[in-house]
Amino acid sequence: MSVWKNFIKGIIKENPTLVLLLGTCPTLATTDSVSKAFGMGLAAAAVLVCSNMAISALRKVIPDKVRIPCYIVIIAGFVTVVEMLMHAFVPDLYEALGVFLSLIVVNCIILGRAEMYANKNTVFDSAVDGLGMGLGFTFALLCMSSIREIFGNGTWLGYEIPVICNFKIPILVSSPGGFFVFGVLIALVNFLTKKEPKKELGCGGCPSAAFCSMKNKDGGCAEEKEAEIND
Repeated sequence: MSVWKNFIKGIIKENPTLVLLLGTCPTLATTDSVSKAFGMGLAAAAVLVCSNMAISALRKVIPDKVRIPCYIVIIAGFVTVVEMLMHAFVPDLYEALGVFLSLIVVNCIILGRAEMYANKNTVFDSAVDGLGMGLGFTFALLCMSSIREIFGNGTWLGYEIPVICNFKIPILVSSPGGFFVFGVLIALVNFLTKKEPKKELGCGGCPSAAFCSMKNKDGGCAEEKEAEIND
């Protein structure tokens, strides 16, 4: 797989939130405002890239029997660093995210990529994979939080939006509204990315072709051949 395909798959084709349905808890909890969603997305992306690189570099050293506990320890270390940095430089965002920042340790996106990809690929490829998945997660959070904040509060990043602020839908920034927006986005992504299977014509596409009395010896359909002759 090329570097570009490895990067772009996490944003569109294998988006961890809207396609793989991973990281649902922070997605629903932090998307009531764009600032919280953006902070959570960047924090998770940073941990994902760093943990992927570390696990890939140590994949031949970590014993197979204890690999999951080792992954969690590595991820927890990077989460602690991110928490300390956010506490020092963006304390308001740190307070807003609260416990969900610490819960990045058990985010199934990060642990899943460690087990499924970083454990089997080079450091560079793992970094690209982590960056793509992290940006895909951030993109999904931003889409969802923008919809909820704009139509639920009439604001975006805290700035009031004219006209829309007079027609707010408060339920969108509550828990039921989060589930509703999440479901709509998943349905939209599935609709846009779904490919219809190609339909084969004739006996070749029929599941009962082997038992069909209309199939002649040369593999064709006797009824079809008769129609061709009459034409």
